[in-house]
Amino acid sequence: MKRRDFLSNTTALLGATLFSGAAPMIASAQTTPVTGGTLIWGHSETTQNLDMHQTGTASTGRVLQNVHNSIVTVDKDFNVIPMLAESFDQSDDGLVYTFKLRAGVKFHNGAEMTSEDVKYSFERCANPDTGAVNFEVFNAVDSIETPDPLTVVVKLNTVNAPFLSRLAENGAGVIMPMGSGDVQGETPIGAGPFRFVRREFGNEVELERFDDYWDGPAYLDKVVAREIPEPTVRLTGLRTGELHMINDIPADRMAEIEGAGELQVVKWFPLNWDFVNLNHTFEPFQDARVRKAFDLIIDKEVLLEGALWGQGATTASPSYPTSASYNSDLSQRAQDIAGARALLDEAGYPQGSLDIVFKATTNYPYHIESAQILVEWFRMAGVNLSIEQLTWADWLSQCWVDKDYQMTMMNFFTLWEPDFLYYSLFNSTGAFNYRGINDPEIDKLTEEARITVDPAARADVYKAVQQRVFDETHDIFLWFRNGTIGAQPDVGGLDTVVHPNGSNLNFHKVWLNA
Repeated sequence: MKRRDFLSNTTALLGATLFSGAAPMIASAQTTPVTGGTLIWGHSETTQNLDMHQTGTASTGRVLQNVHNSIVTVDKDFNVIPMLAESFDQSDDGLVYTFKLRAGVKFHNGAEMTSEDVKYSFERCANPDTGAVNFEVFNAVDSIETPDPLTVVVKLNTVNAPFLSRLAENGAGVIMPMGSGDVQGETPIGAGPFRFVRREFGNEVELERFDDYWDGPAYLDKVVAREIPEPTVRLTGLRTGELHMINDIPADRMAEIEGAGELQVVKWFPLNWDFVNLNHTFEPFQDARVRKAFDLIIDKEVLLEGALWGQGATTASPSYPTSASYNSDLSQRAQDIAGARALLDEAGYPQGSLDIVFKATTNYPYHIESAQILVEWFRMAGVNLSIEQLTWADWLSQCWVDKDYQMTMMNFFTLWEPDFLYYSLFNSTGAFNYRGINDPEIDKLTEEARITVDPAARADVYKAVQQRVFDETHDIFLWFRNGTIGAQPDVGGLDTVVHPNGSNLNFHKVWLNA
């Protein structure tokens, strides 16, 4: 079925194909690393606040991963391993974590990292005045001690089983030079392989190699991230040679690009997951029957084909698909327009009485396409759905910060760590709970998971959270989306770019064959 036929017949049901593993479709022309050159990267999104503790956007984090390092990180199997720490130890009772730091690690300002920098970074992240998105990682921290320049001892007042893994993911474990907080939002300073040079807001970010990087200097002289949200413009830049690499090959062009064989293509599953958000402070959505009705209106398989050209797989759970905590017993509700209308009537919203504004950001063009497809289905269910298109900055301001919306759509980039995922997004105090969800049962379960030491038992708690979110239709989960990179043949080291979390990109071992 052609996509134009699909769009005129939204009763079609088309499946999705799962695949995994990031592997170039063609080999690079150069297999021996070369030093030098500036890589021009067509970044599919725009960066916002450059403070790694404060930023809540994966688009910004994707750039900053090259500027900062964390005290620990993860390997390809999500095992926590040392990074800026040379080693770490956890006491038998789970209340004391001791980190031995690497000697000679330098920040981009020339200062040498010590335990005082770690203490400063952790306390800054924990301080409510900082506005850090990962502040609750440190809720159980009782004290941070620095017995010598290369030793940090973190003492908890209660067990926090995911503490180490939370330090390995996006921001909480990032170490900054002592006293640098005031400048991080505009001129970030870290200990990563690239030093921040400049940013033209909404246009590009320039990074240059940091020769004193503790893990050896990068091959590239510079990386310039050009922010190009429009998919066709991004692909054109790659095909004309203006760009060396892009992330997010337009979904409708994937078959063409792969078939031509002229560019390197890297694919992996998943990049992120998408969901429809219902503002729980908006009166109609305080009724679970209305939320469930909205779920029943949407045909997720058809929407996947219509908005993403099948480049992903539907899911009823946001958990990482290979995670032990993924609740495989959940399945999508099938589209049922008649059932949705019955629930809306029962809740006191007869046909034609609900006028809903769907705010969608142009930063993700397929969100706009999704919203356009939904309009007809909602009309069939007796709901008047209108679309308001927002820039990324306006979406963040209105929906994320001010919570000024009725219905919207967003994606999160995998969030493989289940505490990060479920506590941040669904606990009533979670930093990412922009939907106003306030469910005492979820609060209880997400707190319980933190003190559940046995991994299997903790996974079962998270499965119960997923079941509760599904039963109450707190959000409407749609799909996991495939990740893609397109690159010129002269770009080497692409097998090292994608972080295990599927979202972050690291250019430390990438090179150009000049």
